Amino acid sequence: MSRATLDEAITAEVIRSALAVAVEEASIVVVRASHSTFIQEGADACAALLDASGQLIAQSMATSLIHGSSLRCSLPSLIEDHPVDHMQPGDVFAMNDPYRGGIHANDILIFKPVFAAGRVVFFAGTLIHVADLGGVAAGGLASLATDTFAEGLVLPPVRLYATGEPVPDISRILARNSRMPGAVMGDISALVAGVNVAAARLDEVLATHGVDTVLRVADEYLDYAEVRMRDELRRLADGIYRGSFTIDSDGIAADCQFEVVVTATVADGSIDLDFAGTADQSGGAINSSYSQTLSGIIFAVRCFVDSTIPMNEGCFRPVRVQIPEGTITNPRPPAACGGRVVTVAAAIEAILGAFSQARPDLAVASSGLIHVLTLAGGGAGGGAGGGAADGWLTMLYEFGGIGARRGSDGPDATGAFYLGGRSTIPQIEPIEMQYPVRVRRTALRCDSGGAGTWRGGLGVEMAIEVLTDVTLSVRGDRILLPPPGGDGGQPGAAGFGRVERVGGLVEHLAPRQSAVRLAAGDILVIGTSGGGGLGTPLERPAELVAADVLEGRVSAVAAEAHYGVVLNDDGVDIDATRRRRSELSGARR
Repeated sequence: MSRATLDEAITAEVIRSALAVAVEEASIVVVRASHSTFIQEGADACAALLDASGQLIAQSMATSLIHGSSLRCSLPSLIEDHPVDHMQPGDVFAMNDPYRGGIHANDILIFKPVFAAGRVVFFAGTLIHVADLGGVAAGGLASLATDTFAEGLVLPPVRLYATGEPVPDISRILARNSRMPGAVMGDISALVAGVNVAAARLDEVLATHGVDTVLRVADEYLDYAEVRMRDELRRLADGIYRGSFTIDSDGIAADCQFEVVVTATVADGSIDLDFAGTADQSGGAINSSYSQTLSGIIFAVRCFVDSTIPMNEGCFRPVRVQIPEGTITNPRPPAACGGRVVTVAAAIEAILGAFSQARPDLAVASSGLIHVLTLAGGGAGGGAGGGAADGWLTMLYEFGGIGARRGSDGPDATGAFYLGGRSTIPQIEPIEMQYPVRVRRTALRCDSGGAGTWRGGLGVEMAIEVLTDVTLSVRGDRILLPPPGGDGGQPGAAGFGRVERVGGLVEHLAPRQSAVRLAAGDILVIGTSGGGGLGTPLERPAELVAADVLEGRVSAVAAEAHYGVVLNDDGVDIDATRRRRSELSGARR
């Protein structure tokens, strides 16, 4: 390699690293500057750099993983309404329309154009779920909404800052449509701070290396990711594979389930994913806009490739999708989209099931799902008394267990599909310090992981006592239909929700429920589902079952009933286990 070639390679790597660091720093700035506890503690934020044509150049990976497609899909709508030749340095734009690339009302997307040589060459983008933006339920958790108008204020692409100065009327509209105007405007200011940081870092790179060099390196970066993606996808056996997953309900149509169906065609480093056969769009809020479904698709595909491949436009190029309009994976307006999580997760599960046929060594059973809740009090629409200044609200969530995969038990209570894993769960201490609640207990659910040769991950039981009157909204899934196992493995335990009233009455919650009144002293108990097991339970080594019992993951009763392992004071009763497994094997045959 010549000296000139070496210098070019080093320069390219410096630029690529600078772009990646810029978006990571932006996402961290958003988290640290936000006013919402679930952002501060849960790091639910996304940042990205895109070029002027809308290609994704770099995406933050330290925070939320699932929103990159929304920033990518929203930018063309922004440019359609505000052409780049009408933009000025210092302009900042905001939007949230789910039918123009967004997600739902509370997920605000912020874009800032980055100029060089007198023209727009890049955009910095950030995204978080802001505290509250109207709608029928505090915090945006309109579990039973039937259209987007019930979910909150819908923003087309609007100019939030013009040449560096805020546009007062837009800020007034946003504040007036929030139960928590101080928090929501603080969250939006955090988003703006994020794009400002990313843009400043990009300005430094452009000034140091020149716009032509940076654009060339960015294009090469995308080509590099595409080549690596295609090489990895060639490890999938060519063929046609089908997968599906069924959603409990939408909370509106009684006894109605919704299936996501995918046909995957794998051929020489490319994939076609066709969602024909998927259920028609729902009258409830479980619909997923195109951008969110695409985010889930890319997430699922990346589960089968090398995780070191950079997240950029090159990851999209080998993946062709057909998502029929009018389905829950690509609804027509004004269908509600706030509960899209269950549909995106179902799409992921369907793809994982299809690809597990192409790569049996990477087969995985189904997983538990995130349970989301909001508690609101005072002027935020919660308990009795208090004006707007006295209102409060917070969003909380808990994860279910992950499905077992070939060769490994499923992780416990981990956010596999959306966030960055267990570390994104808001910590108990900040919640109790800021809000009138007390967390009575949180623990893994014994026996919630599906039995199998490889056991499913465990779900969680969390009990929260409210210290004042509040209003509760909840949203979950895999409660009526627990996560299924695979290849002979058993399903994980179903999730649940209940309220233990002060007087002793116990009320069981529906998977989706809004405006539940809790009085001071009532205890909310949320149980998340466990992951499905993989492989027959009778082939799980008896010593692993014994260790699970010792650690409290599996009860002695379940060890005998599902795994055929009989324990005594010394550990595994080898003779009794042999007889019991023989009995169970004969009965199952």
